[in-house]
Formats: sequence, C-alpha cells, structure tokens
Amino acid sequence: MTTAPRNAVIDRTTRETRIRGSLELDGAGRVRVDSGIGFLDHMLTALAFHAGWDLELECHGDLEVDDHHTAEDCSLAVGEALDRAIGDRAGIARFGAAHAPLDEALARTVIDLSGRPWPEIHLGLNRETLGGLACENITHVFVSLAMAARCALHVDVLRGANDHHRAEAAFKATALALRQATAITDEGLRSTKGSLGGASGTGP
Repeated sequence: MTTAPRNAVIDRTTRETRIRGSLELDGAGRVRVDSGIGFLDHMLTALAFHAGWDLELECHGDLEVDDHHTAEDCSLAVGEALDRAIGDRAGIARFGAAHAPLDEALARTVIDLSGRPWPEIHLGLNRETLGGLACENITHVFVSLAMAARCALHVDVLRGANDHHRAEAAFKATALALRQATAITDEGLRSTKGSLGGASGTGP
C-alpha cells in the first residue's frame, strides 16, 4: 500500500487575500477554518470533515470590498493544495460519485480527478445571500475548486426548499465523492492512455 503522506501547505497571497494553512488528505476530520465569512467557514468545514481531511485555513481578505475575492481565493487555495497532495494521481481511484441529503434537500456529485478541469455546477439557489456569502459565490466556490484541483466536477442539487440545506447537501455530496476519488487503490494510473492531466477532451 502507498504510505507516503498526502499533504500540502496552503500559502497564497495576492493583493486581495492572504491565506495560510495546511491540508492532510488522510486525516481524521480535524478542521479549523477562519475566512471571515461565517457561511463559507461552515461549508468548507463540512467539505473537509466529510472528506476525512485535516484542514487548517485562515484567510485575511478584502471583505470591505465584498465577499467575492475571499470566497474565490479560499477555494482556489484548497483546490491547489488538493492537486499537490494527490501528486501524479497514480494509485488513486480517480472517480467518485455520491448523493447526500439534508432533510428535504438532496444533492448529487460526480467527480473525475482527470487533471482536466471542467465544472458543471447547478445548485438552484434562490436567495441572494446565505450568512454573508452571496449565493452566486457559492457556485463560484465549486467552480474555483474544480479549476484549481484540475478535475471534472458535476454538482446537481436534485431537490430542496431551503437554500441553506441545498448548499450544504451539495458540499457534503462533494466531500463524499472526493473521499471516494482520492482513495488509495495501488492499481497504478487509472487511465487507458497512461497519463492524466492533459487538455480537456484529449482522452480517458
């Protein structure tokens, strides 16, 4: 079995945000997130916990402008850390699919850690904001995660009347799918062409 630690340091600085932390894929769900946006913290905590990660993330962003840069950059930082932690992607399951309910809401996520980013995110949120986070930026969090982690990420909320429940179910379904896709199989590189990470649409 693969025994090398699968972790990455999170260190991202721009003129808009400063983000520090760490990611351990084979963790125990120990999570501490402080982005300055309560609902974003709640969602990233759910993502990391249910994926089985240990995640430390602290962000100082330009919240005096709005929530966009902080939400985007936190997701990019987590996605970049995930990309580094899984390395060349050999020996992992690569694919993951999961449903997650939260009361009346039901979400489905299907993921391919192909190295080719492609986000398809359909949350169907109706409110403008949830806990200080614009609902359009919740979608953007998933898009940014897919781009930075270089994966095909399909997230669909199938039903639900409460937008908090819809969003949280989506993050939990994504967490469960990521847990599957990053699972160690020691079956080599799961690609018929012998490599992962090319341009979109170049092969399986």
